[in-house]
Amino acid sequence: GASGLTGVWAEENTREAIFDAMRRKEVFATSGPKISIRLFAGDYPDTIGASGLDSQTLYANGVAMGNTINNQQLKTPVPRLYIWAGQDSNSTKLQRLQIIKGWYNGEELQEQVFDVACGDGSQPDPSTHRCQASTASVDLSDCSIKDDNGSAQLAAIWDDPAFDAKQQAFYYARVLENPSCRWTSWDALRNDWPLDKEVPSTLQERAWSSPLWYQAAR
Repeated sequence: GASGLTGVWAEENTREAIFDAMRRKEVFATSGPKISIRLFAGDYPDTIGASGLDSQTLYANGVAMGNTINNQQLKTPVPRLYIWAGQDSNSTKLQRLQIIKGWYNGEELQEQVFDVACGDGSQPDPSTHRCQASTASVDLSDCSIKDDNGSAQLAAIWDDPAFDAKQQAFYYARVLENPSCRWTSWDALRNDWPLDKEVPSTLQERAWSSPLWYQAAR
C-alpha cells in the first residue's frame, strides 16, 4: 500500500521491445507486489485451467489488452474474454479475479464489477456475479495470514452476459490478493507502537490490466 509497480508484456527484455509494448498499451499496474495479469479477447475454449493458455494461442486467436475490438473482429456473438493472473511468490495468495465493464447511459458513465474466478476453487454466484466471502484473515499481533486459502494462479474465460452490440463499452481485468497488513501496521509491529486508528489496519493488494475497448458499429 505504499508504492506501485508497472509491467509490460514484451517479447524480450530490451529497450526496443519494452517501448513497443508500451506503445501498443499491453501494460498493467499493481499496488506494489509483483503480480502479473493479462487480458485478451478472441476465439478461445469454453473453459481453461488455472495456468491459462500459451502466448502463441492467445495472439493467434485473439486481440491483446490495449486494443479496440469491434463486431467484425468477434468470432463469437459476444466478446469472449480471456483473463489470467499470477501471484507474487513473496506476497499473499490471490483471492479473486475480476472484469470491470464500463459503458455510458446517456452522458453518465456506468461500471459493473464481475468476479470471474474465485481463489478457493468455487464458482461466482450466477445472479450476483460475486465469489463467496473468503475465510482468509490477518492476525494483527504479528501480521501473519490466517487460512490463506487463495490460489497462486487464476484464469477464466468470460462472456459478457449483458452485451449490447450497439453500445460502446470497455473492459479491464483486476485481481485481488487475500488481506495483508498495511504498511502502517507493519511499522507499528516493528516499533512496538499501537495501531493507527485513523487508517485501515489491512488492505488487499491488487493489479489492473489495460482495457479492451469495444467499438460499436456506426
